[in-house]
Amino acid sequence: MATPPADAEEITPPRLDADAGGATLRLIAEGDWVVDAAGTIEKLVDRVRPLTQTRAEIDLGRVGRLDTVGAWLLYRLERKLATAGITAGYRYAGDTQRRLVEHVRRSDLRCDIEPPEAHVLLTLVEDIGVATVRIVAEFGALLAFLGNVFLRIGLSILHPSRIRLTPLVHQIEVVGFRAIPIVGLLSFLIGAVVVNQGAVQLRKFGAEILVTDLVSFGFLRELGGFLAAIILAGRSGSAFAAEIGSMVMHEEVDALKTLGINPIDVLVLPRLVAMVLVLPLLTFFSDIMGITGGALMAWLQLDLTVDQFINRMAEMALLRELYIGLIKSLFFAGVISISGCFQGMTVAGTAESLGRNTTAAVVESIFLVIVLDAFFAIFFTTIGW
Repeated sequence: MATPPADAEEITPPRLDADAGGATLRLIAEGDWVVDAAGTIEKLVDRVRPLTQTRAEIDLGRVGRLDTVGAWLLYRLERKLATAGITAGYRYAGDTQRRLVEHVRRSDLRCDIEPPEAHVLLTLVEDIGVATVRIVAEFGALLAFLGNVFLRIGLSILHPSRIRLTPLVHQIEVVGFRAIPIVGLLSFLIGAVVVNQGAVQLRKFGAEILVTDLVSFGFLRELGGFLAAIILAGRSGSAFAAEIGSMVMHEEVDALKTLGINPIDVLVLPRLVAMVLVLPLLTFFSDIMGITGGALMAWLQLDLTVDQFINRMAEMALLRELYIGLIKSLFFAGVISISGCFQGMTVAGTAESLGRNTTAAVVESIFLVIVLDAFFAIFFTTIGW
């Protein structure tokens, strides 16, 4: 049997006797009330059963040693008596016991499980301020990126050997050719819906022929380029951010810099040029498909023949509207490609950052397309176009 070390101090078993003979309940503690006897002390405290007294006195005169655990169990006894309506006091053997018990009593503070709720107005102001600072900082970084892109474009024009035709042709195929089915289908359906809904209203005035004006003017000036831009923003803008962001995460962009290759020349310019070349063509294709869908719906719903539809379009002289739509598509292409590439280049290197920046590329591209479309609508109306 193992023997305790010679310097180990033996513990005097704790006791708690109750004297309930008078008007005051006397609880006499004895022995060592320390952490090593905590289990025994807890049982002694739990066995105390108050009777009819309204006051109690806890006598610590016979307690040999008292530490923080023992003082805490004494305070638990005090709270138990207080719950039963009994006011407890102490008789200390020394000042050390008094300080320990008072320290434990002062430490019994309520701990909030939930953090305090902030004021709604202050929280709103704080959120607006943080969002404003973040937007301004990101806008400044975007302008710096845009300036760097323009610089590389200028250098590529002065030195045509910098232009990489293979990635450019690949991006033209990915951005343009593979987007033809979805752009054509959606434009065809939107054109049919525009004629269908317009016919319902124009029939009330006997002006069904004006659905030709509605769908032709709408697609050539607004809807064709806008639909193509929105589709490419969701399809290609997100792809740009994801592809470049993945290269940033795998340190491929850093490898290009180490080799002395500017990442903008390899990753950004081919995507930008491909988008600028392709989006006007997709806009024209979207115009054709939208007008075709409208003509088909007009023939089915209004018995308006194809000849009548085409003749009405010829009377409208829509060449100016076509030019306006194509001009806007060039700017749409620029903001979509710049936004997607910028978000990809600013990925922080984590999967969460990649997903966040990819989403931001789509949202930012669509937002800028809508802002530009509204600006051009006001501008061309102001100058009389």
